[in-house]
Amino acid sequence: MIEGVIIKDLTVFSDERGMFAEIARKADVFFGQISFSKVFQGISKAWHLHKKQTDWGCAVSGDIKYVLYDNRKNSKTYKEITEILMGETSGYRMVQIPPGVAHGYRIINGPAVIVYITSHEYDPLDELRIPHDDPSIGYDWESGSAIK
Repeated sequence: MIEGVIIKDLTVFSDERGMFAEIARKADVFFGQISFSKVFQGISKAWHLHKKQTDWGCAVSGDIKYVLYDNRKNSKTYKEITEILMGETSGYRMVQIPPGVAHGYRIINGPAVIVYITSHEYDPLDELRIPHDDPSIGYDWESGSAIK
């Protein structure tokens, strides 16, 4: 697991009316902004990272493969990649992504709705982008997850 990344499995309460899950509460350490995105089946969005901002992401419908790449040269997990399956059939979870960790996702069951909570309001000067096919990362967004 990449240093500083936290995965919080969410407790889901279900009955004949539907379901409810708490994503975050006041005791959690954030926030600056809450946003959401709806993305269609098969789409990949990658890579972006922040200099100062911490992100928290949660797929509330559909399923995604969230992929993280540690771009922090002083980290014990520098250049490590972590894949996290999350969503309706993969399990509801909230993933905390620290500054300097590049991230993106692929919709594996969509459309998917992803909720974002951030430690700061959006600042374009804080956001950095890396091409999805950057050879120094070497991640194949078209491949499936490893069979374990």
